[in-house]
Amino acid sequence: MSGDVQCVYVVPDERDRGLGGELIDAVLSWARDLGLERVTVHSSDRAVSAYARHGFEVSPQLLQVEVVRGRAG
Repeated sequence: MSGDVQCVYVVPDERDRGLGGELIDAVLSWARDLGLERVTVHSSDRAVSAYARHGFEVSPQLLQVEVVRGRAG
């Protein structure tokens, strides 16, 4: 089983104080408690380094396509 984090957001006035890292740690702890094999995340460019510090890595197997509403193929 796997889990997916849509986002971890910290309001600008509270950034760079470690709160985002605490949230990521809490999510990963919860994932371990649930017995998940992996956790994926959809990250903003700004947050990539924060996730990387907690062990997240880029996966070459992740594939995606941008789907634009109202436009076929």
